Amino acid sequence: MNIGSTTLSRALSRRTFISSLAAAGTLMLAGCGATSTRTSIRFNQSKPEVVPYFRDLLSEFNGAQSSISAVHEVTAGLSAAFARNDPPDLGCLNYNYEMARFQERGALSDLSDLPQVQMNAPFVDELLALYPDYPGRTSVLPYSMMGAAVLYNKDIFAKHKLAIPQRYSEFVALCEELVDLKVTPIYSTFKDAWTASQGLADYTLGGAVDINKFFAALRSVGADFAPGSELSFSQAFTDPLLRMQELAKFSNKDAANRGYGDGNLAFANDQAAMYLQGPWALPEISKTNPNANIGTFPLPMTEDPDDLKVRVNIDLALWIPEQSEHQDEARELLEFLCRPEVQNPYNEMALGFGVRSDSPPAKDKRLVQMQPYIDRGKVFQGVSTAIPRTIPFENYMQGLVTGSSVEQTLATLDADWARLAQRG
Repeated sequence: MNIGSTTLSRALSRRTFISSLAAAGTLMLAGCGATSTRTSIRFNQSKPEVVPYFRDLLSEFNGAQSSISAVHEVTAGLSAAFARNDPPDLGCLNYNYEMARFQERGALSDLSDLPQVQMNAPFVDELLALYPDYPGRTSVLPYSMMGAAVLYNKDIFAKHKLAIPQRYSEFVALCEELVDLKVTPIYSTFKDAWTASQGLADYTLGGAVDINKFFAALRSVGADFAPGSELSFSQAFTDPLLRMQELAKFSNKDAANRGYGDGNLAFANDQAAMYLQGPWALPEISKTNPNANIGTFPLPMTEDPDDLKVRVNIDLALWIPEQSEHQDEARELLEFLCRPEVQNPYNEMALGFGVRSDSPPAKDKRLVQMQPYIDRGKVFQGVSTAIPRTIPFENYMQGLVTGSSVEQTLATLDADWARLAQRG
């Protein structure tokens, strides 16, 4: 078998077969004979919706050579695994502040010598810089990126001859026009705190604040962070969050009682002109309305169209722990996963964007309007991914979109950050 011949259709067609093997506890035997001469390595990939897809890839890898047997793990408790000195040999997980804690402490090996690192798209290094790395190392290799922008109903826009806004004032005027037309401008689902955080809050903050520059400055002051100072959440975030509250008022009147599932269903049924969600919502919308005519555009937060950016996050990143006793074998699996004929079909299937300089453009018609911004590096990572989970940022944003005080909330966030900074 040629391990460079993976295609999306083959992976999907084998899914049922591979899943049955896994259920029987024989996944590691797929495509090979006796395993006594193989080195067994553990691969951790726990993003639920793509677990079967990666099982197929591991089956192909195992069947194409006779020296390594890759076993799929889906456990989410990485902190406990590292604490037990028993992390997986290769991880492929969501990249956020929680993951960055391990790289900052030197728990992940240096990948800087891998040729794949040199293939990163120009904007990738900037995205990685949002989180601190161990000095002198490249600890993670991005695998997939998600792009998120305002989802809009093309049919509603066409029916009422509405233009895509490029300035904040134009967006507000658009929402007011929709209200006059008796159309709900934005469908919001504030019952689920994460939707307020990853959606409206991330879009408004990232569209107005240089997120990387702000958090780099926070790291530079460290324990000297002073709540309410010029370099503080109170100073940087007040104006955009006041605008966020203005935009939240254009939501459906029952937004506080509606969750993510409600939003997907409502938007699929043309109950609003816009929806602030990422591409992960698109498959759910399609289940209800396969013909939903959806496009995307960045949320404008200034009066300068040159400031328009797409909210992105490194959805999956590869890393190898220092504690792994099988780093060479883990690298061989990493190199297989990073082959363009393997990596590109994954991104297409998962509605992601490539992170290599030679990645093909998005093909899904619902995503193509974001591609020019991706190509130009006009992107930002969501604030929600850069704040430790010990700070209830999601709940703070949920409170703001339902009427809490911006001033008091940011004072609390400042105090939370100061406590963490002083702990070091």
